[in-house]
Amino acid sequence: MDRDDVTVLLQDATARASAYLRELRTRSVAPSPEAVERLAALDRALPAEPSDPRTVLAELDALVSPATMAMAGSRFFGFVIGGALPVTVAANILATAWDQNSARRDVTPGTAVLEDVALRWVVEALGLPPGTAGGFVTGATVANLTALAAARHAVLARAGWEVESQGLFGAPEITVVVGAEAHVSVMKALAMLGLGRDRVVVVPVDGQGRMRPEALPRLSGPTIVCLQAGNVNSGAFDPFAELVPRAHDAGAWVHVDGAFGLWARAAPNRAALASGIEGADSWATDAHKWLNVPYDSGLALVRDGAPLRAAMGMTAAYLPAGGTHRDPADYTPELSRRARGVEVWAALRALGRSGLADLLERSCRQARRFADGLAAAGYRVLNDVTLNQVLVSFGDPERTRRVIAAIQADGTCWCGGTVWQGHTAMRISVCSWATTEEDVERSLEAMCRAAGANPR
Repeated sequence: MDRDDVTVLLQDATARASAYLRELRTRSVAPSPEAVERLAALDRALPAEPSDPRTVLAELDALVSPATMAMAGSRFFGFVIGGALPVTVAANILATAWDQNSARRDVTPGTAVLEDVALRWVVEALGLPPGTAGGFVTGATVANLTALAAARHAVLARAGWEVESQGLFGAPEITVVVGAEAHVSVMKALAMLGLGRDRVVVVPVDGQGRMRPEALPRLSGPTIVCLQAGNVNSGAFDPFAELVPRAHDAGAWVHVDGAFGLWARAAPNRAALASGIEGADSWATDAHKWLNVPYDSGLALVRDGAPLRAAMGMTAAYLPAGGTHRDPADYTPELSRRARGVEVWAALRALGRSGLADLLERSCRQARRFADGLAAAGYRVLNDVTLNQVLVSFGDPERTRRVIAAIQADGTCWCGGTVWQGHTAMRISVCSWATTEEDVERSLEAMCRAAGANPR
């Protein structure tokens, strides 16, 4: 392709992407069965000869676009997924064109500086300690893995063990403490780090999924305590102000899984929910959730950068030790990696503090409206709706599952099911910039219609 052909192809892609986003407001949130069936046309033998790139793009759009879930739209409430802000979609396109392997500052200075600034802005917005180090990763699973690797290094180093060189064979035993409703991403990270899913000490939780401080066991030796900001079902927060000092008094490292809940720190009316969280040693969060940037974008944040660099840093003959500036690859598991900080920078640059706060507070108000409307219609809301999560039961488990299926088939909105503390429920997660009050009312009507009641 010559330069003119490339320009035409990219313009075609932009036009198709714009059309896709425009249509999200009017199409069914879930793809139709017919659209899913047409995906079978993709399953063909590897082509023997080259194809016209314009034909490839047209086929991609014709077959796959209709078969996508409208997660980028305004009425997808199935998971904690925020549709990407337009400025972040545009920044993502530009960053893709840059095609920077953002491992080292000396090779990709532009994206390295963007990540420096974006990281500092995130730390400021979340009210974390100045100088907090961090790495841009794929999501909360890898953010938990990265931060917990730093924790593993730190607690073993205090015991005189260099885990990166000596491994875990013969190492001092590490006690890991989690709440009974710790997210599966934390457990997966612990498994990948060799700390084991089944070796953890599980602390009971209360009726909202918060760790009970009185049940925290006596801690001694190398210990990591994993707390939670934003229960994936209820949205509840562990009592950090009580738990963090107790853990630190015993010499433990405190890690917080805050995939979406950590962003409450940037919302004036919700920040108190996470009071005391700034005292932790590490935090994991997602930007592709409540900050509304494109997938994938997570952040591993560590108060002291030294354990993080020790756990993640690497050297090679063709990778000489960096200078005084931050090399992104020293803070993440990957060497080759895209410039994930670009969209985070764009979102915070466009929103500012007040715009970010408004986005967060608006989602919480909309969640409250869902809860009030469903409760008024006679259905049981199972959680204290203090954040953006709503759990509702429509009766017995079988009826609740039928209602969820009917809502999903209706296409007005999309919500998923869950089982929480023994109750089958529908989970509503509100966190998209695009969701309007009209979207909430429309979706509420669809929910009640599927359940056989009228919203009040």
